[in-house]
Amino acid sequence: MSKIFRLPHERRTTLKEYFLHPFRHDGHEEQRALQDVTFRVEPGEFFGIIGPNGSGKSTLLKIIAGIYRQDTGTVKVNGLLSPFIELGVGFNPELTARDNIRINGTLLGLTRRELGARFDDIVAFSELERFIDQKLKNFSSGMYLRLAYAIAVQVDFDILLLDEVLAVGDAAFQEKCFASFDRFRALGRTIVLVTHDLGVVQRFADRAVLLIGGEMRALGAPDDVTEKYEAFASPLAV
Repeated sequence: MSKIFRLPHERRTTLKEYFLHPFRHDGHEEQRALQDVTFRVEPGEFFGIIGPNGSGKSTLLKIIAGIYRQDTGTVKVNGLLSPFIELGVGFNPELTARDNIRINGTLLGLTRRELGARFDDIVAFSELERFIDQKLKNFSSGMYLRLAYAIAVQVDFDILLLDEVLAVGDAAFQEKCFASFDRFRALGRTIVLVTHDLGVVQRFADRAVLLIGGEMRALGAPDDVTEKYEAFASPLAV
């Protein structure tokens, strides 16, 4: 599977510019985000995706989630997805946490009855009981994370997609999320995690893939893949 973005060199943003330069064509350059990426994630597998910034990790996750469409290749998803990709997506900062739980949960596929049954669990997991009727615009990024993750894991998903968002949480909440990873594994759920934290990959992942410049450089056991990444990132690497 491959994905290319087209980046404009110059953009006309006003009607006046179109009238003054009617025959000018805006140029663009191509940015290859992913090139011939091929792998399969098995049911119930914890799969890590690592690589430097700009390597295509988040783009890959968004293609799996259906947010982006690949240019070539095929992506097959067997099961219900719960994407946790960008912090705050689907939230309305002008509404309270209570209202956002209802709206975001509905967007993720929970019925009104399911939301009612799971509401207290969402609030308890997020540890935001004191702030449940406060508007989200007053929340910190860590509070956003707590709320978003608490909602995402209440969906009856088969596959959980996680981007680097866990990095903004404090240590105690990260451990709480890690405990949920163990619970999901016991339930046979599939987790695909994009992260810069190699320790998390080594601790939880069954397999991992290394992306560099949009290309797969390694696929296999977490220790082997993280070792190749560390060799690439080392200032002594040649």
